[in-house]
Amino acid sequence: MTHPEIKRGRGFFAGITSRFSHLGTAVHSKVTSLLGHEGLEVVNPEGGQEDVEAEATRGRFRHEDRESYWKIMHKYIGSDVTSMLMEYSYLLDMADECEDPYVKMVYAVSWAVSVYYGYKRPWKPFNPILGETYEMVDHNGLTFLSEQVSHHPPMSSGHAENSHFSYDVTSKLRTKFLGNSVDIYPVGRTRVVLKKSGDILDLVPPPTKAHNLIFGRTFVDSPGDMVLTNLTTGDKVVLYFHPCGWFGKGRYEVDGYVYSKDEEPKLLVTGKWNTSMSYQPCDEEGEPLPGTDLKEAWRVADAPKHDKFQYTHFAHRINSFETAPQGLLPSDSRLRPDRYALEMGDMSKAGSEKSRLEERQRSEKRHREEKQVEFKPRWFDLTEEVTSTPWGDLEVYKYNGKYTEHRKLLDNSDTDKTNIEQLKSIIFNPWQFDSPADHVPHGNQVLAVKSKSTSL
Repeated sequence: MTHPEIKRGRGFFAGITSRFSHLGTAVHSKVTSLLGHEGLEVVNPEGGQEDVEAEATRGRFRHEDRESYWKIMHKYIGSDVTSMLMEYSYLLDMADECEDPYVKMVYAVSWAVSVYYGYKRPWKPFNPILGETYEMVDHNGLTFLSEQVSHHPPMSSGHAENSHFSYDVTSKLRTKFLGNSVDIYPVGRTRVVLKKSGDILDLVPPPTKAHNLIFGRTFVDSPGDMVLTNLTTGDKVVLYFHPCGWFGKGRYEVDGYVYSKDEEPKLLVTGKWNTSMSYQPCDEEGEPLPGTDLKEAWRVADAPKHDKFQYTHFAHRINSFETAPQGLLPSDSRLRPDRYALEMGDMSKAGSEKSRLEERQRSEKRHREEKQVEFKPRWFDLTEEVTSTPWGDLEVYKYNGKYTEHRKLLDNSDTDKTNIEQLKSIIFNPWQFDSPADHVPHGNQVLAVKSKSTSL
């Protein structure tokens, strides 16, 4: 096994699926027409020669074919608002508890790799609305909040915390359209602080490439290096994500090393991002030490069979109202009427509600321009810090702590616990300005949008 090149980088865009949330605005209008303005089909490239040749020779879709194709795709687009959430956050708990500095890095980088399992889910989420949030409270001790802080350029921020670690992310995309493919560069920054040791971890992933947007089998790949750096100790992990070759050769494979601060290999790390990751002690040449074996650090959890949204059990749980906290923010993604209609199987309503929300968002923008005011996120503040990433500079948003105070007030209140039906009756409202009442069907009820902002 050869040493992957050591690269120094900063930042990490944690929301793998959300890399595609704004793809439609980055490519040529003809391509967005093919993609349904925002839909990207991610087809597993594994398959036989006959299948590949048939698709490769099909050529461009006619307009009517594109429309029909988009209708078919609709049924697979789920209510995925979990793009920056961490299904395997227990790996960071294990990293915090681990005394071995190099095994600590294995657990932490396995957490980062586990996010890529989202690539197995071949349909993208809805584009976030400016000001849209998602909150998760006390999930195995972990509380998480994310907010869409910018629409142009599309940016999201997130904060998570439990007794073992804190996690902060600012994510932003850059794209480069190449005709039949598009390169997606994760201009972002993620910082994880392990509370027991105080170690600060910084992560940068490889760029992503969406292949065959017009001709052939469309699939997504992320060939290149992922670098996890312990900014406190100087240790780092460099993992190489193998490119996907013909008929799926090399797909999912990941391998690399944990290096000391002196850049000496200490542990080899290998596996597949859709299955598991393992590690083994190695010598200075990167070869496994005699008498040692591979030890598994992470394995993907069992997924529901024949699930129409291709979710994990975790994703189903945190998207449901059963896990929604008391005092759910009206800007929460669970409350989007287009998402809810799609989940209920009403494709026509999902499309019309999606269009209505996007038009309201455009109206909000026009109103801000008329008033000469800028959008201000509620839970994250734009700092003066500009950090350098391998793909450009990034403006950093910082969690302002207001949600923590908001949650404390709710938890200490004497109000009765909110039931699921009450949660469903909350109107989705990420808007900054008041607007006339607009009746919106939600579930089996017709409810009026509250004529007020989402301020507390």
